[in-house]
Amino acid sequence: MSLMLQQEPEPVQSPKLSIIVISYNTREMTLKALDTAFAQTRDTPFEMIVIDNASTDGSAEALQEKYADKATVMCLDENLGFAAANNLAAKEATGDFLLLLNPDTEVLDGAIDKLVAFADAYPEAGIWGGRTLFADKSLNPTSCWSNMTLWSLTSQALGFSSMFRRSSFFNPEGMGGWDREGIREVDVVTGCFFLIRRDFWNRLDGFDKAFFMYAEEADLCARAAKAGAKPMVTSEATIIHHGGASETIQSDKLVRLIKAKMTLIHKHFPPATRGIAMTLMTLWPLSRYIAHQLLGWIGRAKSRDAAKVWKSVWQRRNIWSKVAD
Repeated sequence: MSLMLQQEPEPVQSPKLSIIVISYNTREMTLKALDTAFAQTRDTPFEMIVIDNASTDGSAEALQEKYADKATVMCLDENLGFAAANNLAAKEATGDFLLLLNPDTEVLDGAIDKLVAFADAYPEAGIWGGRTLFADKSLNPTSCWSNMTLWSLTSQALGFSSMFRRSSFFNPEGMGGWDREGIREVDVVTGCFFLIRRDFWNRLDGFDKAFFMYAEEADLCARAAKAGAKPMVTSEATIIHHGGASETIQSDKLVRLIKAKMTLIHKHFPPATRGIAMTLMTLWPLSRYIAHQLLGWIGRAKSRDAAKVWKSVWQRRNIWSKVAD
């Protein structure tokens, strides 16, 4: 009589990381982002969750065709915006960490593995980010920011932050004096490459629904800081971030951005300075319009085009100047 031993099935390894990608009319870039994320993430067990925000460029079909068997692909019939779509994706996540990864990115040299290792080494940070480059591998400094202040808003309204981008004094929000090398504590980690523990995300209730697109990560980082987090970034984890791929009309992008920043001011500035801060934000598009109009009159062609953009933004101030309670 022989004894048959039944082999126990190997336990399914739960993912340490849930990578979330929100796609909107960036089909080829989104596919590239997913390709590089899969190819470059070798040491961290992960799941991929992709939401297409009602794209009209065939993104949904391409994602389902190529990644339906490798990722959770959700195709929406309306554009929920970046914040709400991430909140929806996070509800499907099972990893210990959430990584928000923009669709217009390319993962370089094991960047996701390195970012998770960075989080393990610095757990007190609570939120972690890396360094971003443009396609030509030059520095894209938008991976992190400092909080808005009355001085940063004044410098922006007067044009100093644009004229002296590399100055930490005149461009404090953009951290102009830092080349993004090394490890540093920051106020805001940008949502293009944003790592957070899932339980902390849930405790903060994710992104605030008041934000459709832009500044949602600044709000989340501010709330996280109040809960004890100290967001950090490292240049060891580097990706390409093309930037602005889903917003092809510059004036529309600026309207959304200013409205989001107005909402951020309303939520986080103390009542005593909130009105001043909103006035300074209002002066930004007006001063940019006037400056480019003057430069256009003296023959600067690029400024003539820029003046048209800023004029459109200023004329739509009834959209971005109103902030609901």
